[in-house]
Amino acid sequence: MGDDLQYVRVTREGPLTLVTLARPERLNALHTAAHNELATVFDDFATDPAQWVAIVTGEGRAFCAGNDLRYQAEGGSLERPPSGFGGLTSRVDLNKPVIAAVNGVAMGGGCEIALACDIVIAAAEAEFALPEPRVGLAALAGGLHRLPRAIGWQRAMGMILTGRRVSAAEACDLGFVNAVVPGADLLAEARRWAGMILECSPLAIRAAKEIARDGLAKPALVDAIDGQREGAALRAMLASDDYREGPRAFAEKRPPAWKGR
Repeated sequence: MGDDLQYVRVTREGPLTLVTLARPERLNALHTAAHNELATVFDDFATDPAQWVAIVTGEGRAFCAGNDLRYQAEGGSLERPPSGFGGLTSRVDLNKPVIAAVNGVAMGGGCEIALACDIVIAAAEAEFALPEPRVGLAALAGGLHRLPRAIGWQRAMGMILTGRRVSAAEACDLGFVNAVVPGADLLAEARRWAGMILECSPLAIRAAKEIARDGLAKPALVDAIDGQREGAALRAMLASDDYREGPRAFAEKRPPAWKGR
């Protein structure tokens, strides 16, 4: 796929999918058509057995400026697919890892896309905010829930209740960005993190993500531990060729040859 996309570019590098938001003239702000394209892109990524890790980034000087408010003011619809803002923020069953490579401003829904990713790498010039209250709105694409869980209540409220912009360096200090690099090195750093993930069994990665995510929904640690063997991703890992390949490669002192099955 890719030839029929107008607002997104998709390239595949082996088992790595690179997704680029491509509305630079609107700072990659999203409207209904862009949401729908991204939903299709991530649907394909989720179901393609050959694709194991995704990186999402933006074209031009912005990662994503959130809702296309100008499009809304012109009478356009901002309807979103069931998978949420950018086809990602309500996609709660995606066990494959997604890395955000935040190249510039990540405002509102753009910040929420980053928060919905598993790893966030930011260019030094990137900025983050949930500024919706400044225009009479609320961040309803998961940001009001993900940010407090990621960095704690007071730190999150310090962003949410003010709508203030946070630099990449402060976002890293707060704990919702993993690494900050010069803009010229951003995609190389994101690919480096993806490469570390790709050294691991893809089925083990999916099981680990599913277990960690589902455990967060359980109020007691003991319940999370007791329930960690219930997920489909773990069952797939235990039944796979890769489950036998890992110990065999270790014993033979060679890199494992993962098949993802």
